[in-house]
Amino acid sequence: FIFMLCLAPLGAAQAERIKDLASVAGVRDNQLLGYGLVVGLDGTGDKTNQTPFTIQSLKSMLAQYGVTIPPNLNPQVKNVAAVAIHATLPPFSKPGQSIDVTVSSLGNSQSLRGGTLLMSPLKGADGQVYAVAQGNLVVGGLGVEGNDGSRVVINVPSVGRIPNGATVERTVPSAFNSTEKLVLNLHSPDFTTAQRLENAINKKLGSQEAKALDAVSVMVNAPKDSSQRVGF
Repeated sequence: FIFMLCLAPLGAAQAERIKDLASVAGVRDNQLLGYGLVVGLDGTGDKTNQTPFTIQSLKSMLAQYGVTIPPNLNPQVKNVAAVAIHATLPPFSKPGQSIDVTVSSLGNSQSLRGGTLLMSPLKGADGQVYAVAQGNLVVGGLGVEGNDGSRVVINVPSVGRIPNGATVERTVPSAFNSTEKLVLNLHSPDFTTAQRLENAINKKLGSQEAKALDAVSVMVNAPKDSSQRVGF
């Protein structure tokens, strides 16, 4: 009886979903990057005498709203920090949708806790603006400093997140509905898996519907109508 139980799993047929083995070529995330200012910090902002780009950015922002600061005057603010902003834009994202953003200090700010990110554009690799970020930061780290110079830091207080902190402004062009054929790229290159994927699709749809191109890609004929293609 124990021997039969050991042999039972060997005879069971194993199958994997195509979506677990491969992804559609061109349907991918896109990385966005931006630069901005976090304000409202409790004295933990950049030291302006060591980070001149923070003051330069502050002056440029204020100039857009009609506030002119003399060139020879550098405000000694302690509640502003220059930050880098990055986010991931999912495929097929449409204008008006929201995505999460991560904000990281660029200068010597000790903590971004309690800060607010001012409106900052997020650009893709092509230099186009695809989202605009703004909002209150959620910081998981904590830093405490004593009068004697001692300091205790938990996690990283110079990095924060803004859930749904960016609004999508532009759609990333996709060839999903413009090509006659779809290409499935395996997550792990393997000639045997590519051949089996071709055979499984042709067995289901027809003998000439799929063609393995190499150890990664399998090309499949797809309906031209967008709604039929989604179902396909």
